[in-house]
Amino acid sequence: MSEIKEAYSLFKDVCKVVDLAATYSDIHPGLLSQIKECNSVYKFHFPLRNEDGTYEVLKGYRVQHSHHKLPVKGGIRYSSFVDEEEVKGLAALMTYKCALVNIPYGGAKGGVNIDPNKYTVPQLERITRRYTAELIKKNFIGPAIDVPAPDYGTGAREMAWIVDTYEAFNPNSINAKGCVTGKPLSQHGIEGRTEATGMGVYIGIREAVSVKEDMDALGLTTGLEGKRVIVQGLGNVGYHSAKFLAEAGAIIIGIAEYNGGIWDEGGIDVEALKAYQLINRGFKGYPKGLFVENSVEMLTYPCDILVPAALENVITAENAGRIQAKIIGEAANGPVTQEAAQILIAKNIFVIPDMYLNAGGVTVSYFEWLKNLSRVSFGKLEKRYDMKKYDALLAVIEKATGDTFTAEQKDLIVRGASERDLVNSGLEETMVTAYHHMNNFRKEKGIKTLRIAAFSVALERIAISYMDLGIFP
Repeated sequence: MSEIKEAYSLFKDVCKVVDLAATYSDIHPGLLSQIKECNSVYKFHFPLRNEDGTYEVLKGYRVQHSHHKLPVKGGIRYSSFVDEEEVKGLAALMTYKCALVNIPYGGAKGGVNIDPNKYTVPQLERITRRYTAELIKKNFIGPAIDVPAPDYGTGAREMAWIVDTYEAFNPNSINAKGCVTGKPLSQHGIEGRTEATGMGVYIGIREAVSVKEDMDALGLTTGLEGKRVIVQGLGNVGYHSAKFLAEAGAIIIGIAEYNGGIWDEGGIDVEALKAYQLINRGFKGYPKGLFVENSVEMLTYPCDILVPAALENVITAENAGRIQAKIIGEAANGPVTQEAAQILIAKNIFVIPDMYLNAGGVTVSYFEWLKNLSRVSFGKLEKRYDMKKYDALLAVIEKATGDTFTAEQKDLIVRGASERDLVNSGLEETMVTAYHHMNNFRKEKGIKTLRIAAFSVALERIAISYMDLGIFP
């Protein structure tokens, strides 16, 4: 009789990594058990009435992994692959991600088991509003309790439906807009949220290549200037990652999509390729560079930095041995399998983990939540005051020196900070501080990989939160 293969569990995989990371910290076993477990799991079913009068019953989930800090935070995904183990695993990862970048949230995740491409917009609206109503009934959403955000299969549109539904159920809640982030600007979203994850990817890679000791070990120079980069996926995250990397001096030599890729060692114009993709739904026929039919193979092409920004599990035991990149920046969630990770370690390939690298989204979501609670845009109060102050300062300098500033110089110096400026400044501070703390921790503890160092840093911070509450010694 053949053995029945156990179904894959993302949650169990995450727990295995946590157990390994815990060996580098002195955490009470009882406390470690509490940190690993999900505090609350809500699974429910609800009906959808279709246009033809038929009904189908849909499965929804919301998992709150850790209440060491409130509210909890995590996206809502619409996917036919959504199940309890996946949502639990993603919720756990959110806990450790928030702790790593020092964002005061517990982790959560939610989802509905559907393929959103098979439903009309009116159907998706009914699904979203009903899903929200189910969360409200069980107190699984609210600006002080649980704050969802977009994830795979959802976006600003769905977040607008969620906040509208929440406000209908809670007309007296002055902070109702803070029940969800990733909203459109018209619904009190925030400038910079769209490009936040890609911007975070760029900053994280920039910081990694700035450390001379680490680059010497890889045989690379410091800085992004001239680094050859391959990006997998030209969606929101991949596009903005490639755009910001190119603007910093990196050369984008390859961009891969599910239906083909472009390879050009002279450098790809990211903006032009994106514009072509939007019109033609792919890269085939693009006049510059070489079109690669089997774009998955591009992951193994020679480059300095490989940025998988599309799907999970794209670097596996099958292709990891052929990876030629010196650095892998995990912009997507879980692009490297555990088996592949061991092969990459043996090949001395430096992996910047997804848990850190794609934290730009939750960081700017945090800023949006703060904006909603304060009910005022960042920079609105002080922008004109700063402009007048700096204008007066320049006038004093001109009078004292006899020199005159040009109009362009005055505009650069006097211009007050916009909301986008302040959001990008806060994002940069968060990503820079988190990277160097994580990397220094890795070296101090003699940890082989940044991934384990990231989990160890997160575990220590979560443990301190529990101990300060007096729950554990």
